[in-house]
Amino acid sequence: MKNIRTLIVTICMTGLASLALAQTAPSAPSAAPKRLTAADAKNHVGEMATVCGKVVDTKIPKYGLAGHGKPITFDLDKPQPNPVFYFIVFGEKKPTEVAATYSDKSVCVTGKIDTTAGVPFILTTERSQIKTQTENK
Repeated sequence: MKNIRTLIVTICMTGLASLALAQTAPSAPSAAPKRLTAADAKNHVGEMATVCGKVVDTKIPKYGLAGHGKPITFDLDKPQPNPVFYFIVFGEKKPTEVAATYSDKSVCVTGKIDTTAGVPFILTTERSQIKTQTENK
């Protein structure tokens, strides 16, 4: 019986030690996310990246989500029915003002690229993930 207790304690201590060491180990400096075009985002699903392109279409649904507002969809480079990339931001108070902020502008969106129906997208949780780019003319 004593051997079983010793074995159980050893296993628990090994597991806890690995967790403690993982938390106290210095983390590597985080590298800046890759910068991609909207068309190239499909090759990087599941990765953190910054996707840049021009907002060509926005969609604001009639209904929103409680506590989040309306999910506003912004298509980059190509609109529906053949979009290449889109991002979603929630407009809590005034979704039309949020849409106007990015409409017809070049933007870069940072986040994890996901996909639905074969079209890559980023779901933003903060407006700081979206940066408006100045266009060189």
